[in-house]
Amino acid sequence: MRVVFMGTPSFAVSVLRHLVEDRWDVAAAYTQPDKPKNRGMKLVPTPVKEYAITHDIPVYQPESCRDEAVLLELKALKPDVIVVAAYGKLLPQALLDIPEKAIINVHSSLLPQYRGAAPINWAVLNGDEETGVTIQYMAAELDAGDILLTRKTRIDPQEDAGQLYDRLAELGGEAACEALALLEQGRAPRTPQVYGPQYQYASMLSREMSPLDWTKPAGSLFNQVRGLIPWPCAVTDVAGTRWKIFRAHVGEDTGKAPGSILSADKNGIAVACGDGKALVITELQADGGKRMAAADYLRGHPVKF
Repeated sequence: MRVVFMGTPSFAVSVLRHLVEDRWDVAAAYTQPDKPKNRGMKLVPTPVKEYAITHDIPVYQPESCRDEAVLLELKALKPDVIVVAAYGKLLPQALLDIPEKAIINVHSSLLPQYRGAAPINWAVLNGDEETGVTIQYMAAELDAGDILLTRKTRIDPQEDAGQLYDRLAELGGEAACEALALLEQGRAPRTPQVYGPQYQYASMLSREMSPLDWTKPAGSLFNQVRGLIPWPCAVTDVAGTRWKIFRAHVGEDTGKAPGSILSADKNGIAVACGDGKALVITELQADGGKRMAAADYLRGHPVKF
């Protein structure tokens, strides 16, 4: 069965790698155009492009998937199935109609929960205990297509969004291969999504989400730290210095006012929260500094409290 792949970041690379290792006939890889980065503004290829080139997979990087020439080019590849994983562009109906069997998307949540741009982060921000990946038939509306299959996984209480991202990328690759096998055998199911008021849209993250509000419960702030890894990261200001917070845990009960520093030692920096518990910061990065353990930071930057 002839497959065309569409994806851009490292999450998509994991899916593409599974397709290659499972020996599916990947005829081409579509990915975003190279983008300038760093001070020299040198054009940098996407992770999918880098992987595809090393495996002799033809790479296409259209600026728009709505151009007639692009659609004709894709038709000429004669895909039976198109597999999409974090491609980064909305696809027109004319493209969705091209593959012989189906165009499927690897989405990193259990749809219909967390349709949208940042499903992994929102699952952690909300303190969910379970998430997973969904293989869905693509539709014109974002993340609204029928479900082909889902695969679930528990979220470790200490796991951050970056770690979960890596796990779901592997799970997504496995699920995509399973979905292709079902399509090839003519046994792939279709389950319409039922979107109710209990489900949440996974909006894009922003820097406005970063500041820690110490009047909130410690557990909520703990989830904020975990959920905003690797970007934009939770932040707080202490004695005129801004810290990005990378690791923390919920500490002991306290009667101090929210925002009060309770201790600053080898165990970390404990700060009082709104529910009478402490959040203990164990890894941070001060503005202009390096990411490090809080205990190491305190050796050169003692905190008064």
